[in-house]
Amino acid sequence: MLKPDKLNLKQWAPEDRPREKMKQKGAKALTNAELLAILIHTGNTEDSVVALTQKLMASCRNSLSELGKLSVRELCSFKGIGEAKAISILAACELGRRRKEEKPEEKPRIRSSHDVFDYFYSVMADLQVEECHVLFLNQSARVIDSRRISQGGLSSAPVDIRCIMREALEHRATAMALCHNHPSGNAFPSRQDDELTRSLSAACRTLDIPLIDHVIFTDNAYYSYADKGRL
Repeated sequence: MLKPDKLNLKQWAPEDRPREKMKQKGAKALTNAELLAILIHTGNTEDSVVALTQKLMASCRNSLSELGKLSVRELCSFKGIGEAKAISILAACELGRRRKEEKPEEKPRIRSSHDVFDYFYSVMADLQVEECHVLFLNQSARVIDSRRISQGGLSSAPVDIRCIMREALEHRATAMALCHNHPSGNAFPSRQDDELTRSLSAACRTLDIPLIDHVIFTDNAYYSYADKGRL
């Protein structure tokens, strides 16, 4: 029987292959050697790519800091690592260093309907067709992300509530706000807007992800369901 480090990666169990493992379990589940294996793709005639990167990490006392100090020439001394792979490794190390130095961007906090209006103003001002966007928020009411979930014509933009809830779960949102524009300039909600708000609010309650507002947007005004006590 062949030893595991002699097997081609395609012969490994899917959950043991670095890319498949990362896809199924996330990057944090991988060792440093497995993450490096994703970068350099292939090993050599003696070692699988993971066995090669394990040897590489062992030579650096399993320290990413030490790995980043190696030169291209030193990396190329390992059989199976050429100049292109060496440069890829050092580029990844440099990105990690820069990320550590970079101050995380503080996301805006949504405390009112006006905050929702301000957030979307640059996106939705002067649109000639109706669009619907969703803000996904964390427990501190800060924006995780926003998504355009539909684009329509002059008077409507069909919305799939299932799509919104799926996105909310994927973003691990703890609250959300809906926003769409009325190109007509009339901010007052239509019957369809009321039905959408009721349906989405009910779906949000089921998943315990509160809909904190639905804001209807025009160029210089807005209507808030929350401000009107309609949520």
